[in-house]
Amino acid sequence: MNAVVWTYIVYLALSLFLTVWVAHTLHRNGRVFLVDAFHGNETLADSVNHLLVVGFYLINIGFVSFVLKTGEAITTVQVSFEILSGKMGTVLLVLGLMHFFNLFLFSRLRRRAQLGAVPPPVPPTQRIPVL
Repeated sequence: MNAVVWTYIVYLALSLFLTVWVAHTLHRNGRVFLVDAFHGNETLADSVNHLLVVGFYLINIGFVSFVLKTGEAITTVQVSFEILSGKMGTVLLVLGLMHFFNLFLFSRLRRRAQLGAVPPPVPPTQRIPVL
């Protein structure tokens, strides 16, 4: 196999490993926020958490596949590492953006759930007559 194929193999292996690792971390730690956001409904929280992970996989693996091709000629190991580092940097940035998007989504869901649990305002102590 030539250098281009080896660069693609390393890129795909690293990208897929990082995608699975981040998805697993989000799935495990995001459950706590979702259970709180859905008022302790663990079945709903687990279902939404699973759907978020599936969407995360689809977007990231699609992106990794989309940016796989390179137009540069890989003539040396140095060029291979430079191309690989550029592609991996892009994948890591996308994974980071997806992570912050998930955090934003979880915090919005949690905040909305907490607003629904706020006690009603204090009732009035006296009435003011209307003139």
